[in-house]
Amino acid sequence: MKFLPLTVFVFLFLGSTLLYSQQPTFISGTVLEVEGNTPLPGANIYWESEPQKGVVSDINGEFTLASVPLPAKLVISFIGYSPSIRVLTVRDLDKPLKFFLKPEELSLEEIIIRETNPEQNVKGIEMGKSVVPIETIKNIPALFGEVDILRSLQLLPGVKSAGEGTTGLFVRGGSADQNLINLDGAPVYNPSHFFGFFSVFNPDALSDIEFYKGNIPAELGGRVSSVIDVSMREGNFQKIRGEGGIGTISSRLTLDGPLFSDKSSFVVSGRRTYADLFLRLSNNENIKNNQLYFYDLSAKFTFKLGEKDKISFSSYYGSDFLGLSGQFGLGWNNFITSFNWNRNISSTKFFDLSAYHSRYQYQVLFDDPQDGFNWTNSLSESGVNLGWTWLLGNNSVIKAGYHGQLYHFAPINLELAPESNLTDINTNQKNGLLNNLYVSGTTELGSKLLVEAGLRLSHYQEVGKGVLYEYEGGIPSPDAEVTDTLTFGRLERMKAFQRLEPRISLRYLIAEDLSFKAAFNRNHQYVQVASNSSAGLPIDRWVPSGTYIEPLRGDQVSVGLFKNFAGGTWEVSVETYYKDFRNVIDLRQGASVLFTDNVETELLSGVGYAYGTEFLIRKNVGKTTGWLGYTYSRTWRKIEGISSDTWYNPRFDRPHDVSLVLNHEFSDRWSAGLTFVYTSGQAVTFPVGTYVVDTQRVPVYGDQRNADRFPDYHRVDASITWKNQDKGRKWRGSWNFSVYNLYGRKNPFTFQFTDIYNDDITFDPEDGGEVVSQRPGVIMTYLFTFLPALTYNFKF
Repeated sequence: MKFLPLTVFVFLFLGSTLLYSQQPTFISGTVLEVEGNTPLPGANIYWESEPQKGVVSDINGEFTLASVPLPAKLVISFIGYSPSIRVLTVRDLDKPLKFFLKPEELSLEEIIIRETNPEQNVKGIEMGKSVVPIETIKNIPALFGEVDILRSLQLLPGVKSAGEGTTGLFVRGGSADQNLINLDGAPVYNPSHFFGFFSVFNPDALSDIEFYKGNIPAELGGRVSSVIDVSMREGNFQKIRGEGGIGTISSRLTLDGPLFSDKSSFVVSGRRTYADLFLRLSNNENIKNNQLYFYDLSAKFTFKLGEKDKISFSSYYGSDFLGLSGQFGLGWNNFITSFNWNRNISSTKFFDLSAYHSRYQYQVLFDDPQDGFNWTNSLSESGVNLGWTWLLGNNSVIKAGYHGQLYHFAPINLELAPESNLTDINTNQKNGLLNNLYVSGTTELGSKLLVEAGLRLSHYQEVGKGVLYEYEGGIPSPDAEVTDTLTFGRLERMKAFQRLEPRISLRYLIAEDLSFKAAFNRNHQYVQVASNSSAGLPIDRWVPSGTYIEPLRGDQVSVGLFKNFAGGTWEVSVETYYKDFRNVIDLRQGASVLFTDNVETELLSGVGYAYGTEFLIRKNVGKTTGWLGYTYSRTWRKIEGISSDTWYNPRFDRPHDVSLVLNHEFSDRWSAGLTFVYTSGQAVTFPVGTYVVDTQRVPVYGDQRNADRFPDYHRVDASITWKNQDKGRKWRGSWNFSVYNLYGRKNPFTFQFTDIYNDDITFDPEDGGEVVSQRPGVIMTYLFTFLPALTYNFKF
């Protein structure tokens, strides 16, 4: 009942939008490249008489624009292409139009680079959203020369990293499992290769990345901190093309083109490291027999079924493996497949259907006659998503739909060696069924106020097959005795939750180039990771909500000012937010969750909050482009049974964060990139002493969790790119030389303590920030200092 007033408000808002928006008149169409008949996302479309009310084409090159009195001139422009100007009449209102743009040869002085509509930053209602073009990501200096979208997102305000070189994201006080990462609508549960140093996404196969960290739309849900929506690009419908690269540790190749005719296309992409190939050249048999590699394969097939319908099939498979001398092996893989159908019912009505399956599994094996084992486990999610969009008058939009999800967490499979001394492990599967209904509406109320309201209703059930343990006293704990075991059949309900997720945001236009925005978001999350590692490990255990684990709830309030200068050449914004968490889980001291079937006995839950302010200055036009961001933020947790029941910081709490990203075009053949990163040291728990057990020193920790900090982290990366002169040949190549950690900063990765007396740990900033004790026995490990890489990229 407490949600009733808000629910009534949302539906009254949507109803008023319908009444306020009579007799809609729109122009809709698609912007295409004339040579390949491929969509051009990000093209600017506007009426010559009213350029301030323009729109930008979406990822499929499609757009819908409110009409003006016709006939009138419509302008379509895109960077590097000759603009198209067409006179439209009333006969064009009822049919989808196509606009073909032709590449234009421009001198360097004439090139103006705009990644987005220059007015969108101020006039759009989006808050805490970033659209990051792939070309921008490719210009950022990268670890080992490997372009990585997740590591690039760490350079945005409000986003923290898990540590040196890793791709884990911590967004506005949320942990890494609180980010929903979608690939063509399908979730990716472990988005990293090589223990988190590289993401699973090959940038050559992708289009733009949409990143939501504030106002998450009602059609997206399931995580409380952020959504990273990644889409694979469509292939060329007219000719075969290719691009790839040969790098320091890996090579990649992407091919695309028409499949059967100019109505269908394909994209196929592959990438593989070859560190294991170099290991085989060693004379040392122990090194020669090691394995270390990852690879990924992806494909997308698109079919145009007339003017109104388009379907696509996407698939991804990625695998990692680490093998040591044939005795130990650790491997993991992702398999994702999805189907998407887009239908333009009319110029103002659209329908989208998607279905997907995502599976993640890992394997740990140890070859030994007595202690050997083969340990495997997997989890999967299958889903279907139906959405309708209605475009109304007065630039109003209504969206509604349904999203169904089925979770399956397989039991642990442990195969022991015939002579093994280990004990068998038996666990049970867990399943969850989540149904979501959503509706949202956006409308202009006058010339200055733009409002969006939405509501998402989620109904989650923990279902069988499965078992439910009952404990003495009704509270699970390591010491509590199991009093009964209840068994449930397939899809039989074990526990159910129903939650409302309201969202509302507004934009008030103070001036043509200055706006104020505010938003409130509530999200619920029904699956979480139970882990004591902030960096994320392949064997991390996901646990669903159920009888003893309540759904995680996150509320966020954010406000901000957005300002453009020099016609959008410069963007300046400041956002501040406050987040409230309920039912956050963490591990008990000394907990072990990997092999237990009673995982609820190892978990504790509580509350948390986070707040912060983010500043961003961005230059979009000219030879020099990039951004400067600064974030001040704090994150706190309070869970009974942890840190003496007092507030403590999670490891990813880093108050200060500065990022600078620059790219400069010296000529049409030479360019350079530079990034600078500075963050406060992560929160950690250092031991306060040691004691000896069987001649081995064991560390002793205090009651307060994460009361200490690593030294501050900072580094500079740089790159130089040289392109072969374009003489009209089909093959175009470029060389990229990059240096990670240019000045060799020894940023700590881990510390090892052997001798500690009376808490005598100090930091020595003159020694690269290494920890130094008055007595020997403190050892710091760092990963990278000065790390060069050379990559040859090509297109044909």
